[in-house]
Amino acid sequence: MKLKVLVDNNTYIDWYYLGEPAVSYYIEDEDTKILFDTGYSDIFISNSKKMGIDLSNIDKLVISHGHDDHTKGLKYFFESKRDIELISHPACFYYKEDNTGLYIGSPLKKEELEKKCNLNLTDKPIKISKNIYYLGEIPTIYDFEKRYSIGKTIINGDKEDDYIKDDSAIVYKSNEGIFVITGCSHSGICNIIEYAKKVCNDNRVIGVIGGFHLFDKDERLNSTIEYLKKNNIKLLYPCHCVSLQAKIEMGKEIEINEVGVGLELNL
Repeated sequence: MKLKVLVDNNTYIDWYYLGEPAVSYYIEDEDTKILFDTGYSDIFISNSKKMGIDLSNIDKLVISHGHDDHTKGLKYFFESKRDIELISHPACFYYKEDNTGLYIGSPLKKEELEKKCNLNLTDKPIKISKNIYYLGEIPTIYDFEKRYSIGKTIINGDKEDDYIKDDSAIVYKSNEGIFVITGCSHSGICNIIEYAKKVCNDNRVIGVIGGFHLFDKDERLNSTIEYLKKNNIKLLYPCHCVSLQAKIEMGKEIEINEVGVGLELNL
């Protein structure tokens, strides 16, 4: 598997790509080319061109969840109809607003996307390439990672607290173990890793890249660090929605790696 970071909050010194508080990854698994999230704007397209990546060759598009820092690039990607499969949770394209009432959902609704691609909405794990699985809805396994609401969503015409049940991830299964790729981990990074183990029937975790949704020095962060230590995960790439304070605390106990636009991983 090859993974290239098209969009992240961080950029490297002397690497002249654009960054924004968002996520987008280009992934190759043998002959299958996958785009994971589309960031907040069109910079995933301009960055990919600078990297020599042709996004017109994408076979599958996976959206981690419906927030606009992962979906807003959809309107640029689908300027014209594309014969590709878009995979996400059924609640991904529901209306979403933050606690101030600001709309923070996808710029394209489900009905619009159905006309632009082959929409595959599922809350169950599915295989999307030879070695990669989409995890579907993530169960809560650890008490320290209980879901909390972020803003509101509309379900069956009713406005409700949004617990972001659509938050998911993908996992690469290799002969050496599994490698987890996340968007924001609203579901809890440890919940996601444990569920990925179950889906792949493999307890060996090579590494993780993506947002861990950790900000404060608190019980959740401490328990997450202990979990990562216990699982002896060698390749850790916390990025996007992980604060500097959280990274510093993690770095005291385990080895973590810097992530920036242009990072390439080959597994």
